[in-house]
Amino acid sequence: MNIRSLYKIFEKHQKINTDSRVDGQNGIFFALKGPNFDGNNFADAALKTNAYAVVDNPEVVIDDRYILVDSVISTLQDLALHHRDHFDIPIIAITGTNGKTTTKELVAAVLSTKNNVYYTKGNLNNHIGVPLSLLELRKEHQIAVIEMGASAVGEIAFLCSMVRPNYGIITNIGKAHLETFESFENVARAKAELYQYLYARNGTAFVNYDNEVLEDLNPPKKTIYYGKSQFTHCQGKLTKNTDYVELAWTSVETSVNQASDRIWTDSNKYIKSNLVGSYNFENILAAICVGDFFGIEDIYIKEAIENYIPKNNRSQYIKTDNNNLIIDCYNANPTSMKHAILDFAKFKVDKGDKTLILGDMLELGKYSQIEHDCVLQTVEDVGLTDIYIVGKEFNKSNKGYDKCFATVEELIKYLEANPIKNHTILIKGSRGVMLEKVIPYL
Repeated sequence: MNIRSLYKIFEKHQKINTDSRVDGQNGIFFALKGPNFDGNNFADAALKTNAYAVVDNPEVVIDDRYILVDSVISTLQDLALHHRDHFDIPIIAITGTNGKTTTKELVAAVLSTKNNVYYTKGNLNNHIGVPLSLLELRKEHQIAVIEMGASAVGEIAFLCSMVRPNYGIITNIGKAHLETFESFENVARAKAELYQYLYARNGTAFVNYDNEVLEDLNPPKKTIYYGKSQFTHCQGKLTKNTDYVELAWTSVETSVNQASDRIWTDSNKYIKSNLVGSYNFENILAAICVGDFFGIEDIYIKEAIENYIPKNNRSQYIKTDNNNLIIDCYNANPTSMKHAILDFAKFKVDKGDKTLILGDMLELGKYSQIEHDCVLQTVEDVGLTDIYIVGKEFNKSNKGYDKCFATVEELIKYLEANPIKNHTILIKGSRGVMLEKVIPYL
């Protein structure tokens, strides 16, 4: 079946499903394959609640509710591209090593004050998640914010060819997925593919002027700058030294101006966020810059950001009956880990009342040992001594710490017998370590 014919079916059955166990709501099931499963084997079950099943194994086809294609994943991507071509709206692509999900949600929150915005749910940002996101676009949407992730050179370029963004943000470039990227330079090359796409199509990028690496990636001709520097369209500065990020901001129509031209006294441009960690300053300022560019009034930008509550174990600050927790364990890489530790060291709590719970950073390949060594050296440099480490990689790098655990389950058993009380605790590690399991025991 060609894409045009499949699209006619999609127009009548717009719910797309990839899990046969959930209610398909009379939609279309796509029988995707993975390392340990083959969706073709579940098409029959999926058709109990779906109207159609797209499969690529002719042996499972029983009747005309089965749509046989050469490749299910390619068909999903082609359908998403065909659907994308029906929309003439601003589409903002967001990628980067750290902060892309938080930035995406902040940008969406700001733009949603005046627009019907579609934005990527969760972190559906890969070759499967992006087409699924695009297929949720509806005619009532006025702006879309699409998150893009990558673990190899060429992936952002491929996603851009499907999303066709006319605006873009690279939050930053850091050390992540080094097992597949093989070098920091390749990480930068991969992220730069967004700039290259926009450059070739006269698109617009929002660029952090303070980040020299981003400037070296050759942003497109149409660029809106944000940062702490005066040579920006949208300038911000951290204000009070509090646990939560507080900032003031101001904007101008042209990027080159005198510092004296800036006005910092407007209360509508003073923001008290619910995000911890000064590294979130850049994420917040990016959202402010986008909102300002799209004509969102200052008061609505302020309200949207101040009302944003982080979740999903990203920059969350939670007070339990026993401790104060900084939960940032959705993911971790050497760059984000270092920033989190340095920021935690500045928290207005006595060092003796601070505890670190660090989990392995995954997917670092041959760089794993040295990067875990560097993280523990950072801990030592800032003078934090109460540290729990979880995972085989950190244990290889152990600098004599006595609270070392192979798994989070082992840590939980220890905490049950030796509870922590009246401490401020940073919990940071890769998603695969599952440090979130320890939260109920703190």
